[in-house]
Amino acid sequence: MSRPGTLTVYRWELRKLRAQKRTYLGLGAAVLVPIVFSVAVAIQPGEPADVPFGRYINDTGLAFPLVTLLFGSIWFYPLIAALVSGDIVANEDNNGTLKTILTRSVERSQVFFGKVMAAFSYSILAIILSGVVATIAGIIVSGFNPIPTLSGTLETPERGLLLVAGSLAVYLMPILAISSFALLLSTVFRNSAAAVGGTLMFSLLLELVVIIPGLDGLQPYLLSTQFNSWQGLLRTPADWDPIIRAAWVSAAYAIPSLAIALTVFLRRDVAGG
Repeated sequence: MSRPGTLTVYRWELRKLRAQKRTYLGLGAAVLVPIVFSVAVAIQPGEPADVPFGRYINDTGLAFPLVTLLFGSIWFYPLIAALVSGDIVANEDNNGTLKTILTRSVERSQVFFGKVMAAFSYSILAIILSGVVATIAGIIVSGFNPIPTLSGTLETPERGLLLVAGSLAVYLMPILAISSFALLLSTVFRNSAAAVGGTLMFSLLLELVVIIPGLDGLQPYLLSTQFNSWQGLLRTPADWDPIIRAAWVSAAYAIPSLAIALTVFLRRDVAGG
């Protein structure tokens, strides 16, 4: 009989996520926030003109997912990602089920990477779901109309829809780095609340670093800066420099986080807890 592999563990983890309330809490919030924002735009005059694309929300629904990304980038979406990533190891550790899994004929590395894949899948689903709902709600409220880029060029609705999809894809890079950091805290501290709270504090701390005198030079290398890298796609021509930087900066945070988490996970004393 063959031993379960990483994909088998991944399927196990997805089934567990479907049975947990926090999964639906995070996905529900990802859906609800853009809907509330759309309703507020529909019933109140004016627009958030002080943020990019805010001035266009009454002209085109394609501005809605972009404005939602801007408002939720620092704390809302990182919190949603951390809800599962910060719990996926710690919860089973506290319940004692992790000990049972690790004493079966499954390699620890396979269990770990199965959990990583499940956590990443949840984060990707939450961002895409939120973006799709924001786009649909925006189109209902303001129509499927052309959208101006940050350079002033007017893009067709079809082209604008592709730019929105690309922006969501670019935004996923720092979000997956945040998810990796949450998984690290979950593995090290074995406490879901500490992992989720620590991840959120980490995200906010990175945002505060840039206002400290003398540390502004660190801004291009902070994970928080990469949350807005998708705006490079909304220029004419597209500015790929911030997107490329977001890729390697996000990797610079994610890879060490996962490497340390894996090391801790492999050395975990399941007999002693």
